[in-house]
Amino acid sequence: MLLVFYAILAMFLFLAISAYKAYKYAKMPIHGRLELYPVPKEKGHGHGGSYMEEQEWWTKPRETSFASELVDMLKEMLFIKKLFQNQKPFWWLSYALHLGIYFIIAWTIILTMGAITQLSGGTVAADSGVWGKLLFYVTPLVGWIGFMLASFGALTLIIRRLTDSVLRKYTTPQEYFNLLLLFVVTITGALVWSSDITMSNAREAMVNVLSFQPLNGDPLLITHIILTGFMLIYIPSSKMSHYVGKFFTFHKVLWDNDPNLPGSKVDEMIRQGANYKPQNKWSAPHIAGTGAPAEQAPTKR
Repeated sequence: MLLVFYAILAMFLFLAISAYKAYKYAKMPIHGRLELYPVPKEKGHGHGGSYMEEQEWWTKPRETSFASELVDMLKEMLFIKKLFQNQKPFWWLSYALHLGIYFIIAWTIILTMGAITQLSGGTVAADSGVWGKLLFYVTPLVGWIGFMLASFGALTLIIRRLTDSVLRKYTTPQEYFNLLLLFVVTITGALVWSSDITMSNAREAMVNVLSFQPLNGDPLLITHIILTGFMLIYIPSSKMSHYVGKFFTFHKVLWDNDPNLPGSKVDEMIRQGANYKPQNKWSAPHIAGTGAPAEQAPTKR
């Protein structure tokens, strides 16, 4: 039972910490307003797009579309568009990992649907009704694709960062740890569920979790759940939490070009931002008034 409560707690903390982080992002003061274009929420964004480019823009109505902005944002979130445009060789490995994670998320949702179906008295099997049959066949298809892609992507990204002299120079220990954690979690998951190609054992485990029934004592299953739970709690507090910040990065930083007119909401936010006091303490030599460091002649070697 302890393992079931741990799994439920980990899922709850993942959602709670992610939601809290999104709340903190939403409450941050107005950014530096760099006015980076194109701005997809405005007409004609393909060539720049801000209506501020027009003469006497302040006298003309401003037409925006959140749907257009969302479509452009989803291209980046779902397909990592900018990485594809700028580093295609690296994109294949990174996208394998991300796509694998998307499939595993979908697999978890499908597992939950199957477990709820069984708990409601339904059957999930090859000879059941249309709904049960659909869940039976889709579960392993989505699951195995997810585990294979994610483990392959994580492993190859580790190898790429270790063997590429440029990437190795800028890769931190935390980034190696993140990739290794993802690889270990996905590979142990694949090994745990490999005893049943249909992944019915995974669905039965989900039934136990949702009904607060103890799981079997298989050491590999226990290891996988402990690692997965740790990962769920760790991710929202780590660099991997960029899934929370993506929306705010695009919507409130890159594309926020609402005009600063007297009495507007932007005007009010700027006034509030001027009174904002930093929450973190920091220091640097130039703050103490020591001046810039003296230039030194290059050392002969």
